[in-house]
Amino acid sequence: MNHLPIVPILLPLIAGSVLLLSTKWSPNARHAFSLAAVVGQLAAASMLFVTVREGPVLVYALGGWAPPFGIVLVVDRLAAALLVLAGIVACASLLYAVARDTETSAQRFLALFQFQLLGIQGAFLTGDLFNLFVFFEVLLIASYALLLHGLTADRVKAALHVVVLNLIGSALFLLGVALIYGVAGTLNFADLARAIPALTSADAPLARTGALLLLVVFALKSALLPLGFWLPRAYGAAAAAVAALFAVLTKVGVYAVLRVYPLAFGPQAGELANVAEAWLLPLALATLAFGALGVLAARSLRIAAGWVVVYSVGSLLVAVALFTEGGYAAAIYYLVHSTLASAALFLVVDLVAGDRTSAGDRLDTADAMPHGALLGSFFFITAAAVAGLPPLSGFVGKVLILDASSGHPAAALIWSSLLGAALVVIVALSRAGSAVFWRTLSPSGGARAPRPSLAALAAPAAILGCIAALVAWGGSATAFAQAVGRDLAKPAVYVDAVLGGGHAQPDDRRRLR
Repeated sequence: MNHLPIVPILLPLIAGSVLLLSTKWSPNARHAFSLAAVVGQLAAASMLFVTVREGPVLVYALGGWAPPFGIVLVVDRLAAALLVLAGIVACASLLYAVARDTETSAQRFLALFQFQLLGIQGAFLTGDLFNLFVFFEVLLIASYALLLHGLTADRVKAALHVVVLNLIGSALFLLGVALIYGVAGTLNFADLARAIPALTSADAPLARTGALLLLVVFALKSALLPLGFWLPRAYGAAAAAVAALFAVLTKVGVYAVLRVYPLAFGPQAGELANVAEAWLLPLALATLAFGALGVLAARSLRIAAGWVVVYSVGSLLVAVALFTEGGYAAAIYYLVHSTLASAALFLVVDLVAGDRTSAGDRLDTADAMPHGALLGSFFFITAAAVAGLPPLSGFVGKVLILDASSGHPAAALIWSSLLGAALVVIVALSRAGSAVFWRTLSPSGGARAPRPSLAALAAPAAILGCIAALVAWGGSATAFAQAVGRDLAKPAVYVDAVLGGGHAQPDDRRRLR
């Protein structure tokens, strides 16, 4: 058996546990060990990506229990791409935390960082709904502690909101899982694809209720409005390295939508076909609009960056809500771009705030920045990527979404919303840039902020390099996204790879209840 699929889970679990016990290690040793662990996770994810990029699906049955009765990890093209994405953002975020040498490089932070990755990568790998819930809880518990790290008043207030909302979400998640298991007799994703279409008319309403409850939970995790108002202040209050890693968290919610609904509740699901379609598109368009307006209304760079995440989630879920092969392909490409761009923005904003010693990240007139030309260049490139200006990958992603929606009945509304929101974001980021870099006072002669270290600059530069690579190798990237779109639109390959010929029959499922 190929044991590579479990490595992205074992590595952060072991690394986090070791870091908790590393009380006698020097800070440099802890930093080196932590960086080595995340690089190892990226290497394992890259190996998985190379293995499955041509289409094979890796199935890892823990304990040798055949699905759907045992716990399985499944690596297809979608999961592998997101593992690599999480690894890239994690490496850049941790490098930045260590380079800035703030409270984020302390022992407990480094351990929590690993446990956060454990939850994220486990969610991408799991093959069943219950373990998706388990990994959601792991990443949420770690995110609460990371958000609170430093115990500033803003962080405590933001964490309280996040904890309360996500406790409600966890309860709804368990209720939705219970309803689906009660009628289908299984929680394995692939087995649900065969069980849901076979449900009787008496069982279908309970399964529909469970599916819609899960949609509420995934909407909360991905910050879909009206459940996403918590995100800008929470991400704005977090340390920069934490906020950059959190850029992946919302994508876990989007991944859950992509994994569950095309597979179990797609066009082949009988009475429950396309159960999320009527809800997702209107909410995504509202999220897109409110996110853009939030960027425009923000009075600080960190809050603006938080609203950028909401805006990008809205754009991304517009593509997902099409529930077509082209929509899925556009969503995958834009998901990668938006995660990288949002993570880079949080890091660049922190560098800018550190250089403006008097005003920080507020959009107020302040002394000229000592390193304004360097950081202004970083901000300009990152803002252009976020706004979707050509020739960067955000522009390509928007074009793919517009093209995928061209035949949709609501195409006119989708086009006008996407283009109008993009214009608002361009105006908002242009205003922010002019306020920070152009409307400045003469230097007051006070203490100058030190020049950012090369390692601190390398972290956002590496992410921006990945964004440039999405354009430079755009043909390969879009071809891969289209292949993932085909996999999601036609899930038979996934189902057959997981269940093979030994899947449970309906009578077997009844005996499991």
